[in-house]
Amino acid sequence: MRFNIAIDGPSAAGKSTIADLLAEKLGYNHLDTGAMYRAVAYKAIKQNIPFDEEDKIVEMIDNMDLEMMADGRVILDKEDISDSIRTDEISMGASNVSKLKGCRTALVAMQQRICKDGGYILDGRDIGTVVLKDAPVKIYMVASPEARAQRRMLQNQEKGLEADYETILEDIKKRDYQDMHREISPLTKAEDAVEIDTSDMTIDEVVERVLEIIAEKTGA
Repeated sequence: MRFNIAIDGPSAAGKSTIADLLAEKLGYNHLDTGAMYRAVAYKAIKQNIPFDEEDKIVEMIDNMDLEMMADGRVILDKEDISDSIRTDEISMGASNVSKLKGCRTALVAMQQRICKDGGYILDGRDIGTVVLKDAPVKIYMVASPEARAQRRMLQNQEKGLEADYETILEDIKKRDYQDMHREISPLTKAEDAVEIDTSDMTIDEVVERVLEIIAEKTGA
C-alpha cells in the first residue's frame, strides 16, 4: 500500500530538492505544490492581473491549462515555464496569490485529486495541515534565513539569474513573514510533523534522516 508524504517549511529550505531525491529512491511521484502557486503568479503577471483581484485570479485559474509533469517540469498553457517561475519576483508573487482563499481552494482541490491514490510526495506550506491531513509521514523542514539565502544565491548563479545575497535574504525574510501571517492556511508546523533543521546538513544527510523517519512512522 503506497502512502503520501507531506513536506512543509519556509521558502528555500530545500523541500523540493529533498522531495525529488526521495521520490527517486522510493519510486514515488513528487508534486511541487509551490510551483503551482508560482505558475498562477506567473500568469497573473503576464496578464497584468493585480494579485489582490481575487475574482479575476480565480477565473484565470479556471481557464488555464496547468500540467505538473512526472519529471518536475511545469507546463502552463503548453509552455514550459519550469525555469521562468524560479525568480524572486515570482516567489513573492506566489506568496501574494497564496493568500487568496479562492486560489487556495482551487489548487488544494487539484492537489488532492492528483494524489488521491497515494504514492506522492508533496511539498509546500500547508500540506500536512490542509492538503494531506491524514498523511502518515509529515516533515517540517526549516533552515536559518542566512543558510537559505546562500543556497538560493548559488541556485540563481547556476541558472544565470539575479544572485545578490542581501536582496535574496531580504526577500526570504519578507516571504517568511507573509507566509506565516496570512489569514488563509498560514505556514505552520502540523502537530504530528517531525522537524528537521537543514541549516548545517548536507543534502544526503537530510535524505537519510527523512528515510529514517519514514521507517519509524510506517515500518517501510
